[in-house]
Amino acid sequence: MALYDAIADLPVHIETEERRQRRAETTSEFERVTTEIELSGEGAVGRGEDVTYDEVDHDRFPEAPDLDLAGEWTIDSLSNHLGEIDLFADGGPEREPSRAYRRWAYESAALDLACRQAGTDVASVLDREVEPVRFVVSTRLGDPPSADRIERLLSADPDLEFKLDPTPAWTTDLVAAIADTDAVRILDLKGWYEGTDVDVPADPELYDLVIDSFPEVVIEDPAFTVETRESLSAEADRIAFDYPVSDRESLRSLPVDPGWCNVKPSRFGSLRSLLETIEYCLGNDIELYGGGQFELGVGRDQIQLLASLLYPNGPNDVAPRAYNDPDSSPPYPGNPLSIDDVVGFRIERE
Repeated sequence: MALYDAIADLPVHIETEERRQRRAETTSEFERVTTEIELSGEGAVGRGEDVTYDEVDHDRFPEAPDLDLAGEWTIDSLSNHLGEIDLFADGGPEREPSRAYRRWAYESAALDLACRQAGTDVASVLDREVEPVRFVVSTRLGDPPSADRIERLLSADPDLEFKLDPTPAWTTDLVAAIADTDAVRILDLKGWYEGTDVDVPADPELYDLVIDSFPEVVIEDPAFTVETRESLSAEADRIAFDYPVSDRESLRSLPVDPGWCNVKPSRFGSLRSLLETIEYCLGNDIELYGGGQFELGVGRDQIQLLASLLYPNGPNDVAPRAYNDPDSSPPYPGNPLSIDDVVGFRIERE
């Protein structure tokens, strides 16, 4: 049975909606703002998290009118409805991808509520086993960049693995020091971003340096230019895409057939698009790993749970929130991450 078919007809009864804003500083030196959504009905509560990046969109959201979702739905009929209405009737969004992020918040909350009302959980509905999740720690290296943070984390836990963002400021000595740790699993070149704080222009020398220095590492989101295309095409089996992937068609339109796909559920917006893309990858020998977006609430639990059920052994960028908290300190949760007490579409926390 197709993954989406397993959840499409789940009934969900919605009575009320509530929103709660969250804020926290991050190890990437910015304040993250998200909004947690609660859908309630029949004495149960389903939760999802809007990971829109622009603070102004979150500040408008709590006072915006409810979406008038009260009533009887199935997951599929509610999803279709959410795809037809304006989720930013209060104004915005500042950026178009935020429409998918907000839709995901509602759809994930609805799935959580539907499972709870049915007295079941998403693992049972999808007929998948809950498995420990291998994860990587995504971290910046400072300015100027150094291997200090990696070395500190490894001294506390030698089994940790990392996802790093190379920049033109990386020197050959720094690359050699990082490569010597043998702990890097993903290098995110961020070559597809435009007009953001994390844009990294395509640098052929940087690309050649990291490709040669990390011959087994997944290379994420490289930009294909006249200068980089030839070397990248030769590495297609270890290239991953994240930013441009929002459905099956976006995967088919990439400049190469990638060996990997970074699954960030909120980029897909709908449960249908997410699960159909995952099945497309599974059927076309594209390896999967999960990706995060600095979730502060239930959204982090949900991406960890999806990784547990669908791609537990990938280098999942879904590390526990402690690794993104500048006020936390070791000991941190170890790798792999155990997933316990699944209820609905959530991991129950004490």
